[in-house]
Amino acid sequence: MPDVKMVTVTQLPDKAAAPACTATYSMPAVIFALGGLTGNFWHDFTDVLVPLFIASWRYAGEVQFLITNMRPWYPVAYKTILQGLSKYDVVDLDDDAHVRCFPHVTVGIHQHRDLSIIPEWSPGGRLAMPDFTRFLREVYALPRAAPASLVRDEPGRRPRLLLIHRGHSRRFMNEQEILRAAEAAGFEAVATDLRRDVTVDEQARAVNSFDALLGVHGAGLTNAVFLPPGAVLIQVVPYGKMDVIATLEFGEPAKEMGLRYLNYSVTAEESTLLETLGPEHPAIKDPDAVHRSGWNRMTEFYLDKQSVRIDVARFAPTLAQAFDHLRQQ
Repeated sequence: MPDVKMVTVTQLPDKAAAPACTATYSMPAVIFALGGLTGNFWHDFTDVLVPLFIASWRYAGEVQFLITNMRPWYPVAYKTILQGLSKYDVVDLDDDAHVRCFPHVTVGIHQHRDLSIIPEWSPGGRLAMPDFTRFLREVYALPRAAPASLVRDEPGRRPRLLLIHRGHSRRFMNEQEILRAAEAAGFEAVATDLRRDVTVDEQARAVNSFDALLGVHGAGLTNAVFLPPGAVLIQVVPYGKMDVIATLEFGEPAKEMGLRYLNYSVTAEESTLLETLGPEHPAIKDPDAVHRSGWNRMTEFYLDKQSVRIDVARFAPTLAQAFDHLRQQ
């Protein structure tokens, strides 16, 4: 990413060549950047928060965060997570006059895979995604570590399904019809715009109260990190051979978190692209050609210009699978 500032690591010939320390620490430090694609909820977690957890969890809060490319809103939005990893206020390294001296510094954080932790790559080979989601439940004081058992705990209870409302591309054009289908399948179903006028703390608590999360492929599905383990994530995959991307970004991570993952791939008939472009357009007739033309072209059609109108009869078996999974918990 061109707007991520590079940090230079230099080996000096001796201590005398170093400037005098103006702030000396007994704890280690971790340097990371907030440039790139931060500001997108999925990238905030995939590019920064999960890698930062990997780099700093072993220090049990005794670590100083040094941030380049500071985005002033970021430490505010994710204050609960940052304070859960470090006991100390973050330092804006780009606007810092101090010469800070640490016994050890980790320069840069590293993404293992999309929204994932590869245990053997983590310090000590011990961390995995369930550790990250457990950490989130602890710092946000989320009450639910499992979906309620419909058989043992609350036999008359209907499991709760949250449909992610989007106000722009990749919308559900027949949202109310989908909610009625979910109710018919046995759910208590509601639609919510998770990113409108709520803090991440409020968002986390809201999502944790549900047993299933349903949404079209997009950053809102990142909220799966707040679901109780054993809950269900249903990803609606837009038309245009998007299944591989959808699986890598949300499907595999959901399984690693201990969620039941279900996907529903829309047909051309369920996509607004068919209405707006017509059946002879390459985006309808030849999705492979669109993908070969590059990321920007693929994004233009399949992510930015597309919404979906779900065939609820075709979608009903997916809802039934989700309900059956929760009934067997």
